[in-house]
Amino acid sequence: MKYISTRGDATERHFCDILLEGLAPDGGLYLPMHYPQVDAATLARWRGLPYAELAFEILSLYIDDIPAADLKALVKRTYTKDVFGTDAIVPLKKLENGVYLEALSNGPTLAFKDMAMQLLGNLFEYELERRGETLNILGATSGDTGSAAEYAMRGKHGVRVFMLSPNGRMSPFQQAQMFSLQDENIHNIAIEGVFDDCQDIVKAVSNDLAFKREQRIGTVNSINWARLLAQVVYYFAGYFQATKSNDERVSFAVPSGNFGNICAGHIARMMGLPIERLVLATNENDVLDEFFRTGRYRVRGSAETHETSSPSMDISKASNFERFVFDLLGRDTGRTRELFAAKVAHEGGFALSQDEFARIEGFGFVSGKSTHAERVATIRDTWQRFGTMIDTHTADGLKVARERHANGVPILVLETALPAKFAETIREALGRDPERPAELADLEQRPKRFTVMAADAAQVKRYIGEHCRD
Repeated sequence: MKYISTRGDATERHFCDILLEGLAPDGGLYLPMHYPQVDAATLARWRGLPYAELAFEILSLYIDDIPAADLKALVKRTYTKDVFGTDAIVPLKKLENGVYLEALSNGPTLAFKDMAMQLLGNLFEYELERRGETLNILGATSGDTGSAAEYAMRGKHGVRVFMLSPNGRMSPFQQAQMFSLQDENIHNIAIEGVFDDCQDIVKAVSNDLAFKREQRIGTVNSINWARLLAQVVYYFAGYFQATKSNDERVSFAVPSGNFGNICAGHIARMMGLPIERLVLATNENDVLDEFFRTGRYRVRGSAETHETSSPSMDISKASNFERFVFDLLGRDTGRTRELFAAKVAHEGGFALSQDEFARIEGFGFVSGKSTHAERVATIRDTWQRFGTMIDTHTADGLKVARERHANGVPILVLETALPAKFAETIREALGRDPERPAELADLEQRPKRFTVMAADAAQVKRYIGEHCRD
C-alpha cells in the first residue's frame, strides 16, 4: 500500500514514512492510493474476532512495511482490558429502541482519543527505535487530543511532545490532565487565542520544511493518517456488536469538530462496511453542519468561534475535512488544491458547485447541531430515563442522532468522553457531580507545568529549538 497527497504531490510513500511526517510537503494530507474493499466473506470471518485481532486485520490492509508478527504484537499490547477496562474494548449500551452508545472513553484519559493515541505511541517508539532516530511531536488540542497524546508518549524513548492549547478554553479537568504532567519529554504551551490559532501554528511549522527536517517535527493530530486508521477499527467493532448478519445496515452519529472521528467512518464506509448514514453533529460552532446543508464551507475567525460547554468541538477550521472533500471531488488533486490552498487560505472558505454538492448524498452524510440548552436537556433526559450519564459532546451526538434516526436502521452514537471531564455542565444538568476514577480525585490540585505564549509561530519555533537540543 502506497500513500499520496490530496494536493497532488506524486511521490508515493510507505506507511512508516508518513507515520513520522504528518502533513505532505505540498501542504496536503496523506491518503492511501485506494481503499481496500472488504467483501461479505471477509466480514463474516471478522465477525466475533476479539478487538485486537480485528484491529490487526484492518491495519494489515494498510501497513505492509512492518513485519506482520511485529504489528500483531504492537496491536495486542495496545488493546487490552488493563488499558481499556473491558474485554470488548468498545462495548455497546442500548438506550431506546434502535439507539445505542458505543463506549470509546475507557482509556487512560477518559476520551475516545485514547483509542488511536495508545497505538500511535507504540508505533512511534517501534519505528524510531528501528531507525535509530528521535522525533519532536508538535500538536494542537481543543481538550482531549493533548492529554491522550501526552499520556501515550510520556516516557517513550526518542519522543518529545510540544502540545499547544487555547489558554483558558478547556475544562479544568482537561487542563489539569495535561498541565499536571511532570515528565521531562512533555511540554505544554498555552496559546493566547482559540483552538484554530493553535492548529494554524502547527500547520505553519509543518509547512516550514527546513525547520521541520532540522528539528525532526512530527504530529499526532488527526492529520496523522495512522491516527485516523486506528479509528476505523471501532466502526467495524460497533457494527458487529449491533448486528447479527452482514446484510444488516447501521448508522453512526458522531460529534464532530476537527472531522477526524467521522472521517474514519467515511473510510470504513468506502471499504464496504454497511453504513446507512454518517450523522455529523456540531455544537454552536456549526461550520460543518452549514457545509452539509448548503455546500458552503465558511471558516470563522477567532472572534466568531464560540466558547461552549462542549469545548473539544469549538473548532471552525476542520483539519481532516480536506480528506473527505478530496474523495467527494473524485480525487481531483487540482480542484482540492484550489479549494484549500487558495480559497480557504486566502478567502476564508469556498462553495461547491451544484454538481459537486449533489454528490454528498451518495456518501451517506447528514448533519445537525446542538446548543447548550439542548445538550443540558439531553444529559438530563438520558440520566432520568436510562440511568446513563453522558458528557456534553456525546449529548450533542445523541440529540442529532434522535433527529436523524431512520426507522429500522440502528444508530450508534459514538461516546467521545466521560462526564468527569465536564463537571460544571453535569452539575447544571443533574444537580450532582459526575463520578471519576479514584486515582484522579485530586487532579485539579496537582502542581502544574506549562508556558503561556502569544499566537505566534515564530515564537513557538524558538521555544522548540531551545528545548529539543540533544
